[in-house]
Amino acid sequence: MEPLYQQTHKQVHEIQSHMGRLETADKQSLHIENEIQASIDQIFSHLERLEILSSKEPPNKRQNAKLRVDQLKYDVQHLQTALQNFQHRRYTREQQERQRAELLSRTFTTNGTQKKILDIANMLGLSNTVMRLIEKRAFQDKYFMIGGMLLTCVVMFLVVQYLT
Repeated sequence: MEPLYQQTHKQVHEIQSHMGRLETADKQSLHIENEIQASIDQIFSHLERLEILSSKEPPNKRQNAKLRVDQLKYDVQHLQTALQNFQHRRYTREQQERQRAELLSRTFTTNGTQKKILDIANMLGLSNTVMRLIEKRAFQDKYFMIGGMLLTCVVMFLVVQYLT
């Protein structure tokens, strides 16, 4: 049991060093991730074998052997979780880069928007003449609004002058 335990313990430390490299290596991260995942899978198979061997230890050493195997199992599960977190962060970062590139490739113009509105109006059956009449009416309505505001101000001024 002892040689297998030492080998597995050594692999756990190697994975921990690989995890440190994983944070700094951008282009090779997928290759390193695959190596780490393969090592973790191998360690899990070693742990299963170690659990069987620890149960066959003499009664006075059995408790200590099980504790050591449980500690290794905990460490490997922690490494597995750390790898999954890294993969999730990498996936999120790649998705954000794709979305950013997509947004930067789009063109946003008001002329394009106005053209789309005119196309929609044409689809609805409104002719260019009707559209021009609507635009002219909106222009005239603006002057009526300003005139009404001025007239209201004059009336309010006269009411204040008359009442005081």
